[in-house]
Amino acid sequence: MWEQLAPGVARRRLPFLDVTIGLVVGAEGVLLVDTGSSLREGAELREQVEALTGREVTHVVLTHGHFDHVLGTGEFPGAEVYGEQSLGAYLRREQLRMPIVAAEHGADRLETAEAVRFLVHPDRPVLGELALDLGERPVRLVHLGPGHTGHDLVVLVPGSTASDPAVVFCGDLVEESGEPQAGDDAVTAKWADTLDALLALGGETARYVPGHGAVVDARFVRAQRDALAERFAAEA
Repeated sequence: MWEQLAPGVARRRLPFLDVTIGLVVGAEGVLLVDTGSSLREGAELREQVEALTGREVTHVVLTHGHFDHVLGTGEFPGAEVYGEQSLGAYLRREQLRMPIVAAEHGADRLETAEAVRFLVHPDRPVLGELALDLGERPVRLVHLGPGHTGHDLVVLVPGSTASDPAVVFCGDLVEESGEPQAGDDAVTAKWADTLDALLALGGETARYVPGHGAVVDARFVRAQRDALAERFAAEA
């Protein structure tokens, strides 16, 4: 159910929409990357993490504001919630549309409506980059530029030793289980440039964790970057 990616670093693929959830455990903090599409999913994640670690989630990082990545956050009332600085305004603007968009993707209307009522806005906005220390486990939250949205945030977990690869939680800047989705809030003309920055951040040996699908390597990210550049060439 949970796939270990490095010491203290794991991820889970949720059944609904194949959304990836990330987990980073330090000596003093437990960080969750995204929270799923409902309070039910959020509660399941909370219970699983507490069973795995014996501790509560202390930090939640939201990679972007789409419903399938944020609507479980209400199940983590004691956690600090991080998002790119414009995420709060985005959530306020899109809150009424979320049930409609979620229903279009097959989400349960009642579950979505309940989760939207308890929608959590980030209380720790990230301007550019922010370093966190979970206790012997440094983490970097980085806004590399727009792409899937205007407020994409990635989570870099450096290797704990020289032999451990870095792990990069990419959100939906990278997708493996299908073609990257570009809605009306995507910034398609800049997406390829942001993936160039992502590759520079993680390097050739990192494990890149997409928002949906299997873990990939730098070669996959580079190929997706080239495909996006070709797909949106007229807008660049």
